[in-house]
Amino acid sequence: MYKSFTMELAGRKLTVDIGRVAKQANGAAFLHYGDTTVLSTATASEKPREGIDFFPLSVEYEEKMYAVGKIPGGYNKREGKASENAVLTSRVIDRPMRPLFPKDYRNDVTLNNLVMSVDPECSPELTAMLGSAIATAISDIPFDGPCATTQVGMIEGEFIINPNQTQMKESDLKLTVASTKEKVIMIEAGANEIPEDRMIEAIYKAHEVNQEVIAFIEQMVKECGKPKHAYTSCAIPEELFAAIKEIVPPDEMEKAVFTDEKQVREENIRQIKEKLEEVFAENEEWLEVLSEAVYQYQKKTVRKMILVDKKRPDGREMTQIRPLAAEVDLIPRVHGSAMFTRGQTQICNVTTLAPLSEGQRLDGLDELETGKRYMHHYNFPSYSVGETKPSRGPGRREIGHGALAERALIPVLPSEEEFPYAIRSVSETFESNGSTSMASTCASCMSLMAAGVPIRKMVAGISCGLVTGETDDEYVLLTDIQGLEDFFGDMDFKVTGTKDGITAIQMDIKIHGLTRPIVEGAIKRCREARMFIMESTMIPAIAEPRKEVGEYAPKIVQIQIDPAKIGDVVGQRGKTINAIIEQTGVKIDITDEGAVSICGADTELMAKAVKMIEIITSDFEEGQILEGEVVSIREFGAFVEFAPGKEGLVHISKISKERINHVEDVLTLGDHVKVVCLGKDKMGRVSFSIKDVE
Repeated sequence: MYKSFTMELAGRKLTVDIGRVAKQANGAAFLHYGDTTVLSTATASEKPREGIDFFPLSVEYEEKMYAVGKIPGGYNKREGKASENAVLTSRVIDRPMRPLFPKDYRNDVTLNNLVMSVDPECSPELTAMLGSAIATAISDIPFDGPCATTQVGMIEGEFIINPNQTQMKESDLKLTVASTKEKVIMIEAGANEIPEDRMIEAIYKAHEVNQEVIAFIEQMVKECGKPKHAYTSCAIPEELFAAIKEIVPPDEMEKAVFTDEKQVREENIRQIKEKLEEVFAENEEWLEVLSEAVYQYQKKTVRKMILVDKKRPDGREMTQIRPLAAEVDLIPRVHGSAMFTRGQTQICNVTTLAPLSEGQRLDGLDELETGKRYMHHYNFPSYSVGETKPSRGPGRREIGHGALAERALIPVLPSEEEFPYAIRSVSETFESNGSTSMASTCASCMSLMAAGVPIRKMVAGISCGLVTGETDDEYVLLTDIQGLEDFFGDMDFKVTGTKDGITAIQMDIKIHGLTRPIVEGAIKRCREARMFIMESTMIPAIAEPRKEVGEYAPKIVQIQIDPAKIGDVVGQRGKTINAIIEQTGVKIDITDEGAVSICGADTELMAKAVKMIEIITSDFEEGQILEGEVVSIREFGAFVEFAPGKEGLVHISKISKERINHVEDVLTLGDHVKVVCLGKDKMGRVSFSIKDVE
């Protein structure tokens, strides 16, 4: 049965077709937001996947280049692996929806979003977020929705709902908020130092819009929704929990988890599991789920300790941050380095500077975003958590953490005109026990400062956790969550910012949403913590950016030339610019606006390249003294090259103060001489003299 539904969303028409395409999926929605077209589908396996203790949800966001009228680059001419933007969009779709599926559901579920056309006025990412929520809500897959997502921008202090590409470029805020009918379930933001109260206002502006969309989805569910199918529950049998508590009483489990040493806790739990395995050796059914049962027992124990006893597993107060340490310049010869340690979380960040031409090129669906000069990459090796497994390159988590730290620092970076460098910041996780992305933000900020990048303000980040009870009013907020509190808690609320405002937010939850007091409390708690981190640890390590880049960093000089003379500098088929590069060993980048960046390690050779470019682009003036090389000798005089492609004639009468019969009597090819410009003759030609040089 084919039905079409339409609503007005932020001044543009959103149309959703149900039953028109992809009818074999459990749920499918064909969305048109303006001219942006996305097909969203939700499919589930018939049976649960065996041998797993998690919900196997996968989210795909497929960018097709035909959506913007392009053929993919490269030899293959078809789309390859998912772009960074596609990975990040998949994560933003996954995070609010995952908690709304049943906790004991083990059937494979795939949410696929195929971007088929892009209207710059209507975000394909937002359309896909709505599409996944709609496709799942109308499907027969168990799901406690619907949910909806809204984006908010801010230009000149005014909020803009679902901004277009141009507005997003100019916006001081890039906020994405997902909600259910009652609560906020996901927040992601990049901001230009937005004050906390203004950010909260924007979040709940989006929440209001989400209610309109949810009402729209509920109409579709009412008319087209399928009955939710029954499924095999994978919940742990209650009798197993009872048996475990008989063998390992609650006070013994509390003693096992109550330590600030991750390795000690893991050893305690390992011994408990061994003890239980011996007791249940004859019960294969229980042995199969014993690990999950022990995990659940730990979870209940930790949550009870925090919520009822007001006691954290490592003995800290609820607002207390783990021991902090910071240092810079620990890695020799690199352009900048810093290490930030918070408890058992430790990040080493290394900054590399390069010419702007070495920035990253982007080949995506956003036609305004063709490249970036600041790149933050995050690595998470297995040794950081005491495990052993081969490295397979960055996964979605690593890409997401790198993007969050990158977003945190973009607002304080200098402009290309102020600092004409491409910047790569790499965070190496040495040790991990909670919120390495926030440690990466702190480490990369100090590393940039150590490298001489003139960032405007210091940026720090921290994560706030949450444990909730039976009612909305029963909850505890935790500053600086460690891994155990992240695993067993209900929220990971990460906030980065300067002393003046927020630069990034990423909120993950495992429950069905947050009340406004929780959101406001978490944002306030994160501000207090980041102020403490900056003042107590980061500022003592490095208070401000270094005035110059380091010894081993490339030096860049930037000059401005007349854009009309770019061709003179480049020369025919690049002959002139290549000659400058060959003679000086520098790297030269020229923008369409005539900004020329000369990059090199030798300041004298850089100055030589600058002088060559200035000569090439300047008009010779009377009295100007130049140095050059004799490149051609004729009967009537000699041609002197002052810079690649720039020559002038010295007439035979202007070579020597004494009369000479032949140019060769005084000059030979390759001679280096000084000349003075005599101005233009009657025919407009510029003449030079050697004999009149004073």
